[in-house]
Amino acid sequence: MSSDASRLGFYLLLAPIMLWLVLLIILPHVGLFIVSISEKVGPREYEYGLGNYAAFFGEPLYWRTFARTAIMSILATALTLILGFPIAYYIAKLTKGRTKTTLFLMCMIPFWVSELVRTFGWMILLRETGVFSNLLQSLGLASGGVEMLYNDAAIMVGLVYTSILFMVVPLVTTLDSLDDSLIEAGYDLGANSSAIMREIVIPHAMPGIVSGCIVVFMLSLGNYLTPILLGGKDSLWFTGMIYTQFITRFNWELGAAFGFLLLGLSSLVVFVGLKLSGQSLSETMGRS
Repeated sequence: MSSDASRLGFYLLLAPIMLWLVLLIILPHVGLFIVSISEKVGPREYEYGLGNYAAFFGEPLYWRTFARTAIMSILATALTLILGFPIAYYIAKLTKGRTKTTLFLMCMIPFWVSELVRTFGWMILLRETGVFSNLLQSLGLASGGVEMLYNDAAIMVGLVYTSILFMVVPLVTTLDSLDDSLIEAGYDLGANSSAIMREIVIPHAMPGIVSGCIVVFMLSLGNYLTPILLGGKDSLWFTGMIYTQFITRFNWELGAAFGFLLLGLSSLVVFVGLKLSGQSLSETMGRS
């Protein structure tokens, strides 16, 4: 009787997550896939095939935008790691007590407001009549207004800024578990700082690096607001094309195909990243 009760309790605890997975993830994706292989041949007549996917590969603008989005998302992930790792290391290993808590809280403060507000903040800073432009003019470094918006650099700044917390948090968590005595032993044995970082710190932090890169890459790849607002209408970001197909052109079939292509790309990059780093998904999520 006790075993039946424990089994029932297990199923009851499992039920919410299973409902969440089935109703909000699996069923919508199944429905989206069915739409993606549907082709309208009449007012209410559809045929099933791969015509929408063929349309993607047959139009250079589609797959070039797709490739551009992937490359810029990978670059944004790399820049976020380069900037986030020193911040996380300083917080985790070089500060203690209240200072560590304060610094960690300062990293989280910008995320107390929505992504839209943060992006508008960057628009105020980077526009032709914005803070940075006026500062350059007041210092005599520019004779007129300098437009810093609507280019790839502005998009990259926005992507890194909106996702850096998701790199710092897993890195701080992983680096916190590194025993300081290992670093001290490395110095005692004559190793320099770069050797200790390469042989001790980075291998230990690898699960946090991988999990942070996965999250940041997915956030960058699926971002819509930041590329559109900071890059302008000609930003050529793939999520913008998906929005156009669904909302502007009412071509749900092609939009669904674009969505599944984006899902396939993110899954492929995550798989390749895990293989190259020698990590498994369970190890990465478990240790970070």
